[in-house]
Amino acid sequence: MGSTTADDSLGIDAPSQTREQNELPSHEQSIYQVKDHTGAQNHAAQSPDYHPLLARATNDAVRDLDLTSNRIVWPQGLHELFGYDARSTSTDLAFWTDRVHPEDRARIVGSMRAALSGAAEHWTGEYRFQHADGSYLHVLERALIVRDQQQRAVRFVGSLMDITTHKQLHDQLYRSQKMEAFGQLAGGAAHDFSNYLTTILGYSDLLLSGITAKNTITNHVTEIRNAAVRASHLTAQLLAFSRQQSLEAQVLEINSFITGLERSILRLLGEDVTVTCDLHQEKNGVHTKIDPGQLTQVVLNLALNARDAMPGGGTLTIQTSMAVFAQDRQWEDRHLSASHEPLSAGEYIVITVRDNGTGMPEEVKAHLFEPFFTTKREGGFGLAASYGIVRQYGGRIVVESDVNKGTQVDVYLPRVAPPAYHRPNNKKMPTGTETVLVLEDDISVRHISVRVLRSLGYDVIEASNGDDAKRIVTQRPNDDVDLVLSDIVMPQMSGHHFAEWLRKTSPRTKIVLVSGYLDESDQANPEPGMFFLPKPFDPEQLAQSIRHALDS
Repeated sequence: MGSTTADDSLGIDAPSQTREQNELPSHEQSIYQVKDHTGAQNHAAQSPDYHPLLARATNDAVRDLDLTSNRIVWPQGLHELFGYDARSTSTDLAFWTDRVHPEDRARIVGSMRAALSGAAEHWTGEYRFQHADGSYLHVLERALIVRDQQQRAVRFVGSLMDITTHKQLHDQLYRSQKMEAFGQLAGGAAHDFSNYLTTILGYSDLLLSGITAKNTITNHVTEIRNAAVRASHLTAQLLAFSRQQSLEAQVLEINSFITGLERSILRLLGEDVTVTCDLHQEKNGVHTKIDPGQLTQVVLNLALNARDAMPGGGTLTIQTSMAVFAQDRQWEDRHLSASHEPLSAGEYIVITVRDNGTGMPEEVKAHLFEPFFTTKREGGFGLAASYGIVRQYGGRIVVESDVNKGTQVDVYLPRVAPPAYHRPNNKKMPTGTETVLVLEDDISVRHISVRVLRSLGYDVIEASNGDDAKRIVTQRPNDDVDLVLSDIVMPQMSGHHFAEWLRKTSPRTKIVLVSGYLDESDQANPEPGMFFLPKPFDPEQLAQSIRHALDS
């Protein structure tokens, strides 16, 4: 095979040289070729289709502003990029100025004036420019400033590039980074909050177990305990929204779920937004199977979108109902869904989120389920993400919206049978005589854990940090520590690091790790002899976990 040149690889035949060229010395041949190439470039630039071809190649628009008359022409891209007819478009500078987004106008015009009044030869600006259909594109404009002999600016030629997609991706990344920071903050706060709740639950149960007859004090303590349980649900919801909890589909009674959200989160939408719940009246409840944290994300996202659609206040209505389809369900054209695939026949729970806000124009509806689309300046969770969650559990999201009439979003989830009823266990908590080391830096949690375990018959040792726990284990004869109950998040040495040391030092010792937020991978693949107990926990959960680990 013969050698292949660069021109051959592109499918372009290299121009043949004349006999006279071949007879020239090599360096003169090069000069001859450069001259020919330059001539070809000039010929291409003078061709009548040069600007249209350039517009198609770059998809940029060019504006050419005569600063002596404030007249503007668009050599290319005005129709291709912005949808305007160049022949009927005004040549007045106001055509461009009026279409710069009002929030960007003062900044961009001021920046241009500063560049023109100085000695700059180039100018760059990023702003939003209105398309002919009324929407706004994010554009990056890079311009050349032409000056006369007195250095006065006489011409301004700018190339406008559409960076809308890039901007959306950048905003999405920025929001993701903020959400990650929020998740870390929420995780740390939830850990401390769970310690307080563990203490409240523990001492509430000790008080209740010590009261032989029901009286006013019993009722007061019971209310304290119930409040702690509700607070623990709020902690779980915050962790789920910050995505620091493992995903686990559960059978949920939908009215109880919505009521819990309304009490803990939905009231935080603002004083000018009234939240009303119109819940179904089924006597035995209606159930679906989904991860509670993900459903919290979906409902909260829809509620926040509704709030933003009511800047002057309004009413947010959350409704639950049932729908039964004898055949596959297909919605009308005026209803919006991320998929035209019909919903399979069957029974469904419907969660409706309705507002009386501004509604959505057609240009917003057209992009509603796109992954990075949002009308919020700082980005948003997005209906695409909500739809993805609902879709994975066999459901759909359907939207109906009219300008100035509000928006209604219906979330369809398959109905499932309620969980089997289990009679409450009135047996006493399991007991034991083994030796248990409690490693916990929070003094309140450590004291209640030690007190509960000692009351159950265990020989309990306590340590506040990893170094003390190591010293205790090594000084005990014959590795007689049967189990270590250790918090994961501790100063100096984490529970994970202590567990690694303990497995090498005393392989027979069982380990129960405790945390307000447990890593999903740890729970999915626990190592031999290692168990997990989530915070907050009550005395019965502690007793059951310790006994289960020792007996395994």
